[in-house]
Amino acid sequence: MGKVVAEVIIVPYGTGTPSLSRYVADVERVLKSYNLKTMLTPMGTILEGDLDSVLEAVKAAHQVPFESGALRVGTTIRIDERRDKELDMYEKVKSVEEKLRTE
Repeated sequence: MGKVVAEVIIVPYGTGTPSLSRYVADVERVLKSYNLKTMLTPMGTILEGDLDSVLEAVKAAHQVPFESGALRVGTTIRIDERRDKELDMYEKVKSVEEKLRTE
């Protein structure tokens, strides 16, 4: 099984405050503990690794806001898996940027 690139968005509800950065930081710590490539973005986190590890990390990260007092958590995950070549999150971006330069 090859690598996948996934985007995960974990949103705690019922926190009593509109600021979520504390929850995001806690989630990021857990995701990083799975030794996956990670890229924090303003709206979520990109993960790169084998599918089983990515899903295991997302499952653990989904629990984090509950442990910090959230009453409800919504998690969205998108997975990109190719079987014809190895995926790399940075190469995906580089490929588009190269095309933008040539147009």
